[in-house]
Amino acid sequence: MALRLAVTPGDPRGVGPEVALHAIRRFQESDPTVDLSVVGPDGLLQLDDLSKLAEAHRKRNDAVAAGTVAARSIERAVDMARSGDVHAIVTAPLHKPSLHAAGWPVPGHTEMLARLADVEHVGMLMAAERTKLGSALRVLLVTTHMALRDVPRALTSERISEQVALLHRSLESDWGLPAPRIGLCALNPHASDGGLFGDEEARVYAPALTSLRASGIPASGPLPADTVFSRALSGDFDAVAAPYHDVGMAAFKTVSFGSGVNVTLGLPFVRTSPDHGTAFDIAGRGKADPSSMIEALVLAHRLAKNRFDTPHADV
Repeated sequence: MALRLAVTPGDPRGVGPEVALHAIRRFQESDPTVDLSVVGPDGLLQLDDLSKLAEAHRKRNDAVAAGTVAARSIERAVDMARSGDVHAIVTAPLHKPSLHAAGWPVPGHTEMLARLADVEHVGMLMAAERTKLGSALRVLLVTTHMALRDVPRALTSERISEQVALLHRSLESDWGLPAPRIGLCALNPHASDGGLFGDEEARVYAPALTSLRASGIPASGPLPADTVFSRALSGDFDAVAAPYHDVGMAAFKTVSFGSGVNVTLGLPFVRTSPDHGTAFDIAGRGKADPSSMIEALVLAHRLAKNRFDTPHADV
């Protein structure tokens, strides 16, 4: 079956259009059989249109116009995915304030995609199939973009169970792992040391682990943050579930910057994105590194192949 991928340009004033252009060209050189479409706000774009789009919006520098391009491109790509025209979407970086200005008051791509796909529960997974240390690292953020003071309230047993179950299903269906090994990163130092530094490990994590194991998901933990990522890099775990954004992202980007990919779990299609932002300061200057965008394309194709390219695939 011919897999079909869609790419959106992100905020046209940033590096999205240029890294998408370079990444698509390199990807097509390595595998010309993949059907790949660039989706703009008004329909499909030619590759050369990406440069024209970027130049026009950098000159205009209008946040509402740029946010509208980003949002409408994503809307069109999701429509294509939901109708079965594409199997995966790769999104270039957008600018959250511009998205808000354009009428989309969401924290980012993940929440917007969930709304457009009419999905209640989604997960934000950072995946590097190749890190600076050679081995893979995959980190699920159980809570995402919120103030640190809000994390303890948001980190409930139910949320941990729901997010880890999403991760487990994705590792099985998209990564093709028959028995995924997941480590749960603790919230408190030393996993609270038996209650000396908080009680979330006993009060919140323990019921979540009981629920997960009862449903057939043998997650491990809670494990201290200062060891769980090292253990994953050593091969003990296929993925780590981190309780909040920075504890997961600090470990992840330290070993994977340039090769990391953002994967949205729980959608009826595959979605990936590079692990960097719009980088307005270097946009259009030929300095943007397309490596992460290339990895996003490669991983999107791999995950879509695992999910859809089977004798019983419906798409």
